Amino acid sequence: MSAFLRFNLFIQKTFAIWVVVFAVIALIYPSAFVWMKAYIPWVLGIIMLGMGMTMTVDDFKSVLSQPKAVVIGVLAQFIVMPSVALLLCKVFQLPPEIAVGVILVGCCPGGTASNVITYMAKGNTALSVACTSVSTFLAPVLTPAIFYLLASQWLPIDAGSMFVDILKVVIFPIIIGVFLRTLFKEKTEQYIQVMPLISVVGIVVIVAAIIAASKASIMQSGLLILGVVMLHNALGFLLGFWASRLFKLSYFDSKAVSIEVGMQNSGLGVTLAAIHFAASPITAVPSAIFSLWHNISGPTLATYWAAKANKEQQAKQESP
Repeated sequence: MSAFLRFNLFIQKTFAIWVVVFAVIALIYPSAFVWMKAYIPWVLGIIMLGMGMTMTVDDFKSVLSQPKAVVIGVLAQFIVMPSVALLLCKVFQLPPEIAVGVILVGCCPGGTASNVITYMAKGNTALSVACTSVSTFLAPVLTPAIFYLLASQWLPIDAGSMFVDILKVVIFPIIIGVFLRTLFKEKTEQYIQVMPLISVVGIVVIVAAIIAASKASIMQSGLLILGVVMLHNALGFLLGFWASRLFKLSYFDSKAVSIEVGMQNSGLGVTLAAIHFAASPITAVPSAIFSLWHNISGPTLATYWAAKANKEQQAKQESP
């Protein structure tokens, strides 16, 4: 393995640490990062381009091979997370700007990190990729629609403009990435090796920029937002898993759906908040903190499930 690939792998494994480190630095020296906020849509577009370059036609064929599991996963994604977000906003009586931010991240599609976490958890990785792909392509319609339905009671929501923005920063880059992968397969293989590192750097930049821009609000409400985000994430994992079991999916598939539901495309949440609620930077903070937290909770859950799977496999091998 080359030195670059080892470095790339190291950065991916320590992703959560880098997010925490730069979030703290951004709080201490906000002026070093706040200028990056203007470039957040471009950074997310580059990340989504990389996601598209990792996709193949076979990824979409997997949707047809297990339609029931994919439908359950996608429905759970767009029902569980927005509903839990609204419930938490009501229970904790969150201020409007924070409530809108919590609901926004709840309405986002599944994040690409869920695919890696599902693999680590020894779950159905193909199902995870299929759910991420489908929920992402449905996001331009479902994310603004659900967000408008749930959040317009607090602040004015321009669902039409949000639809266009999701197309620009998510769908178009992914389509371009898939096209490049199909047209220049051999050349894109080299870039695919670099994309995980670019994605990590991109998410770190996004989180640091929002933390820097929202320092005053975070110092006042940061612990409250962190608590709500932790609950939101945990309930997503739990309800995603039991929804799968309720509809009689296998344990193997249920792990994938649980992780898919619990881990959001928080980068999209940050971007949409930065574009549509620029006057209230704290609206982007729930998404930024979600990005930090689910990269801690996801690997932790994956480690538990992987250890459990290893024990079960060892027990089978030892049994007569």
